[in-house]
Amino acid sequence: MEAKVETSWSSIIVPSVQEMVDEKTITTVPPRYVRYDEDKTEAVDDSGLSNKIPIIDMERLCSLTAVDSEVEKLDFACKEWGFFQLVNHGIDSSFLDKIKSEIQDFFNLPLEEKKKFWQQPKVMEGFGQAFVVSEDQKLDWADMFFLVTQPAQYRKPHLFPKLPLPFRDTLEMYSTQVKDIAKILIGKMAEALQIKAEEIEELFGDDMTQSMRMNYYPPCPQPNQVTGLTPHSDAVGLTILLQVNEVDGLQIKKNGKWVFVKPLPNAFVVNVGDILEIITNGAYRSIEHRGMVNSEKERLSIATFHNTGMEKEIGPARSLVQRQEAAKFRSLKTTDYMSGLFSRELKGKSYLDAMRI
Repeated sequence: MEAKVETSWSSIIVPSVQEMVDEKTITTVPPRYVRYDEDKTEAVDDSGLSNKIPIIDMERLCSLTAVDSEVEKLDFACKEWGFFQLVNHGIDSSFLDKIKSEIQDFFNLPLEEKKKFWQQPKVMEGFGQAFVVSEDQKLDWADMFFLVTQPAQYRKPHLFPKLPLPFRDTLEMYSTQVKDIAKILIGKMAEALQIKAEEIEELFGDDMTQSMRMNYYPPCPQPNQVTGLTPHSDAVGLTILLQVNEVDGLQIKKNGKWVFVKPLPNAFVVNVGDILEIITNGAYRSIEHRGMVNSEKERLSIATFHNTGMEKEIGPARSLVQRQEAAKFRSLKTTDYMSGLFSRELKGKSYLDAMRI
């Protein structure tokens, strides 16, 4: 089982964008990063839609008194937006400041130190980029640090256990706290859709997988020629994103236009992934989003992905399909799903579309 996960997730190793920028050797963008595709010309919405992205209050969601109205808000957010901001989530703001600071320090390590954590052949985890499947593929203007964090037995011995202290301990605590939030949110979503609790527990139980992607978007001399993160929907169940510094760049697609997400202080930006769209039989939608960069300042974020156990069978929830016409997606094992995912380029919702019946 562990070997299968290890060999399935890989990406071609590419140069570090941060290193290129830090060496101050570039004034124009290298050709491999220049995007001529239609995504660059698509309209960015300026009608104030970004102020309408739903805000969910976790305290209210979990309280016995106001639960119905907040669950309804959550249901609306997942159906109409696929994204929401989560406030009053219970993680102390001083702890969030600590993890933000330590992520920044980690990306600022000397190159010799960072090389210990670089991607290795046939292993996607570490510093590098994801979803690079050919040598002539266009690249994102970003570096990432990706690692599997839960269950602990999936952790690569050369990565998580070797992270510098106190960063390793901080990340361990963050991993646990964010996983608890994800479980509650997925449970409340199931409640809103009247999916049986035991079905969700079977999929997202103690063997629920969690991985983290720390993103570093360096400043770019020609920001309108590049993309920080290719437009895509997340292939997982649920993503919980923390903006590390004050630089905006996340955009989501709404009504055919790109809308900036302006994270509230100490809030999480949460989004539905493809696997939740499959489990909810299309009731909740994963939404395309992308990362943009600017010429002045770096941008950092950390996305924590939550997924079903690797040996689970994913497909539309039985209790939901029984009340509806038919299943809209086919079923397959999580390991097979993830293997297929990482063998492709990241592109819109193309992978989810391949799952439709």
